[in-house]
Amino acid sequence: MATEWFHPVVDSESEPFWIGCHQGKLMIKRCKACSKVYYYPRKFCPVCWSEDTEWIESKRRGKIYTYSTVHQNPAQPFAGLCPYGVVLVDLDEGPRIMMNWDFSVPPDQMKCGMDVEVAFRSGSDELSLPIARPAK
Repeated sequence: MATEWFHPVVDSESEPFWIGCHQGKLMIKRCKACSKVYYYPRKFCPVCWSEDTEWIESKRRGKIYTYSTVHQNPAQPFAGLCPYGVVLVDLDEGPRIMMNWDFSVPPDQMKCGMDVEVAFRSGSDELSLPIARPAK
């Protein structure tokens, strides 16, 4: 049974992020002026407000900062997936990113400080979403 996902709006600022996800790459931004690496995709550096930014490919590794197990969610497509995990991951490059826990891994395996890797779950033929799973 196929799961219908609600897709984010892809705009000119986030398009390289979503293209990267679909290619199995986690793209994040770096400021050329102050060297700050940040996420979520936006034109201006959140530290120095410079517009001189670039996309870089993350190593897709990090540690769980915190997590939550969702036991009830009546919204589709999540109702049939409960319980599932949502994690905040501190990437090795510095930014913190929120994503779903890999649905194939029981949520009781999530632990703060746990080493994780970012993988991707296909949401459609055009879109893939980042997910976290235990590092190998």
